[in-house]
Amino acid sequence: MTATMGARANEPPAARPAGGVVAATITFDDFYYAHFSSVTAQLCAYTGDLGHAQDLAQEAFYRALARWDRLVRYDDPVAWVRQVAWNLARSRWRRLRTARNHLLRQRRTEAEVAGPTPDRVAIDAALAQLPANHRRAVILHYLADLSVSQIAAQEGVAEGTVKSWLHRGRTALAGLLDENTEGVCDV
Repeated sequence: MTATMGARANEPPAARPAGGVVAATITFDDFYYAHFSSVTAQLCAYTGDLGHAQDLAQEAFYRALARWDRLVRYDDPVAWVRQVAWNLARSRWRRLRTARNHLLRQRRTEAEVAGPTPDRVAIDAALAQLPANHRRAVILHYLADLSVSQIAAQEGVAEGTVKSWLHRGRTALAGLLDENTEGVCDV
């Protein structure tokens, strides 16, 4: 397209010979101005968005410009442009549908990932109240599945000390968890 496009915007569309055949002497600029509005209107009706319709029409006419030497000899080059524009619109809808479905799957996955259960919250709160060495021993033994000797080696203390920490930690946890469950009715 040339720099004269802006000046030609108000010119009447180029005449087309009868039968829908475009004369081989028609310039691309004349073709563009004769058909851009109608292609855009069709796309706007399909997409419901004037901005996207204009973008799609521009892309279709850009592709036509790249083939203009061959396209001008077609019986109905605007049919080719219209088909390209419709293909672009369908591709856009497929991309949007795929993106929407992906987003819905992600939201569903996020919804399926439940937060911590009330029991887990109570256990975490009770563990937070234990002295650090008792808490560490309970976590290493029950959650990390380490033996008493492994914990003793890791902490640099005697096995008896670890046993004492575990006993005191379990006793404190039992008391703390009983406090949290008072008034809760088992149904």
